[in-house]
Amino acid sequence: MTAELVRGQNHTLPQTRLEIRVSAGTPVVAGATLGDERGTVHGIEWIAHPGSPQLPGLEVSKQAAADHRLAVDLDAVPAAVHRVTVLLALPMAAGGPVRFGAVAAPFVAVTGLEGTEIATFTLTGLDAESAVAALELYRRQGDWKVRAVGQGYAGGLAAMLADQGVTGAAELARSIHEAVARGMARSVAPPPPRTPEGDRVRHTAAIGDPAPPVAPSAGPAPTLPTAATGPTTDSTAGGPTAGPSAGPATGPINYAHPRRQATAPPPPPPTAPSAEPGRPPQPVAGDATGWSMEERLYNQVWGMFEDLARTTAAYRSAVDFAESRMDQELDRALSDPRNRIGGAGDGARQEARAKRDQLTDRAREALDRDLAQLAAESAVVEPALPAAFAAWDNPVWHAYRVPMEIPMALRIGDLHLPENPDLHLPLLVRLPLERGIWIDSGRTASEAAALTDTDQLRRLAVDNAVAHAARLLAVYPAGEFSVHVIDAAGSATAALAPLVNSGVLAGPPAAGAGGVASVLARLTRRVDLVQMAIRAGAADSLPPDLDTAEQLLIVNDFPHGFDDRAVTQLRYLADEGPSVGVHLLMVADREDASAYGPVLDPLWRSLLRITPVADDHLADPWVGHAWTYEPLRTPAGSRVLEQVLAQVAAARRTG
Repeated sequence: MTAELVRGQNHTLPQTRLEIRVSAGTPVVAGATLGDERGTVHGIEWIAHPGSPQLPGLEVSKQAAADHRLAVDLDAVPAAVHRVTVLLALPMAAGGPVRFGAVAAPFVAVTGLEGTEIATFTLTGLDAESAVAALELYRRQGDWKVRAVGQGYAGGLAAMLADQGVTGAAELARSIHEAVARGMARSVAPPPPRTPEGDRVRHTAAIGDPAPPVAPSAGPAPTLPTAATGPTTDSTAGGPTAGPSAGPATGPINYAHPRRQATAPPPPPPTAPSAEPGRPPQPVAGDATGWSMEERLYNQVWGMFEDLARTTAAYRSAVDFAESRMDQELDRALSDPRNRIGGAGDGARQEARAKRDQLTDRAREALDRDLAQLAAESAVVEPALPAAFAAWDNPVWHAYRVPMEIPMALRIGDLHLPENPDLHLPLLVRLPLERGIWIDSGRTASEAAALTDTDQLRRLAVDNAVAHAARLLAVYPAGEFSVHVIDAAGSATAALAPLVNSGVLAGPPAAGAGGVASVLARLTRRVDLVQMAIRAGAADSLPPDLDTAEQLLIVNDFPHGFDDRAVTQLRYLADEGPSVGVHLLMVADREDASAYGPVLDPLWRSLLRITPVADDHLADPWVGHAWTYEPLRTPAGSRVLEQVLAQVAAARRTG
């Protein structure tokens, strides 16, 4: 059983050959010092650091990285050593974070050589500190124990070493940072394993229920990500998925929290009592199973989708049955020639229609009751959603602050069914994105598209792309998401102004064939290097010039400016990019690329198609309803988009 330590807590170590694993979310310097009974370090030869990574019984990493593994053999350390203190420090790299309060809380785990966690410690509460003594292994009455320390130092590595009695601490700290700078490598985390994701998880559902079947959509309509397999091709669909995406897979839904050992998440909070006997209980925001309120709300939205899909399917099935039964009764009644004349035939028709209407009315009553309950639940849930799940008109955006870690999912629009067009449910996609997005700027079969001018459709599509890029930038920690733009013809200059003027783009929008080639070459190189590093188990040894942030490429007016080589590179990015943090956002009319023929069909199928206007082209995985997608729009006259981008840009400058 893993011991989750808090600051000052200790735990006995059952073995002496260990690994200490560090996960920081940003490159950090990891080292260790050997101390006597009082914790005093008697010289630089008692310090393991990137410039001198090995001591008897101790080995640390030679460079700064987001993830470290320190090897420890306590039986091999000198007899005079009674403490091994693990140190973390932010590297003195230009443009990097200068305090731990600006990055995600580092996580440290003491494990056996086989990887089994013995004790873990999350270093919360750090602010201005740039160096921290994370934990110490200490000898007590012949046994070794681990203690969570978490002592930070605003004076950095020099202050921390001086506190441990090291003479010449400032000079030593400077030499360590110089050694790090000489061997500075960039680090990326391997993509998290994608686990099967299952059925609705609320207080009425059992954990580990089998995933729902994936139903084919009607016609050639593109679709949503499925619940069972994540985003798929255009032939299957689904609503938002349930459960976290990382961790050991234990069933259709994986609730293995990265910092907790448990087999099931805590139950949902109590449901509010019914206002009147016999009525359903009042809805409560977060009325779903999950480790956090974010996860509860996420699963609640998922459950609302399933409820609406199934209750609508029941209503449609009842109406179809009523119509079929009426037809059968009329056929039987009118098969007798004597009933075809006179009042007998009219009476049979009236009786059959009355039965049909009775069944239909009963089905409609049940549907209206369920719709009213879902509308009440939506009215409670919508105001409680965090920014990543909220619409642009939600007040949560007025209190927006750049987050410290990415959320579970991102809202990219709303969905509704014709039985109740006013009941809109959020369309959430998991983060990191599992496939790219295609905003169809061409004419579609929807009524809204038919009534919209072609040029206006294209402008709306680019506006939609800018809004999606702004949302992605807003929900990632500062500096952990980069956006590139290809606008080969320069036709989207006005629409791209919020991104350009705020300074959040990785560079100016690329124009012309040369700009297209340059951006694609840079991103395909990144995909190649990260894939090779991950396959080789060297994810912390990437070139210094490689941007390890998640990357988004917005392509407008495809295929203008693309030659055959560029098209091949784009297909490569769409296929291979998402698994290593490179994502594609296309703004295109498929007809414009018709000259390529079927060679581009795999590209279109690999992307999640959405539209700049309302369109009923998405299907769910339960019964295959055609859902109407509504893009998110900022309120008329609102400056929320610009304000959010300004905060993102400011956080990057100060981070």
